[in-house]
Amino acid sequence: MASPNDRRYLESHEWFKLDDDQIIVGISRFAVDELADITYIDVTDPAGAIANGKPFGEIESVKATSDLYSGIDGQIVTINEKVLDSPALINEDPWDSGWIIRVQPQDLGQLGKLLSAAEYDTKNA
Repeated sequence: MASPNDRRYLESHEWFKLDDDQIIVGISRFAVDELADITYIDVTDPAGAIANGKPFGEIESVKATSDLYSGIDGQIVTINEKVLDSPALINEDPWDSGWIIRVQPQDLGQLGKLLSAAEYDTKNA
């Protein structure tokens, strides 16, 4: 199944979707399928800054624990509390209701440096 074209991606499987002047961040269906049953999500600094290439939290499943990485610089403005309370939402709908954070970016141009959906899907074929 192809990844949505309305967002950009990191090789580590996070996606970044522009919504007005903010960016919504989540993980891809490929990541969900690799992790299996997601049991825990943590955002390191819920009201803090995130930095391109640096972890902003972690995700745990029955198989593994992985860091969540940012592909942009910015400030977290919202965390999806529903996902923190019920991490399985990510398994059910990683593209919409399973988003993790919403960020006010410092530079929207950073999105253009991330992978397109086609590039991401090719790397994970």
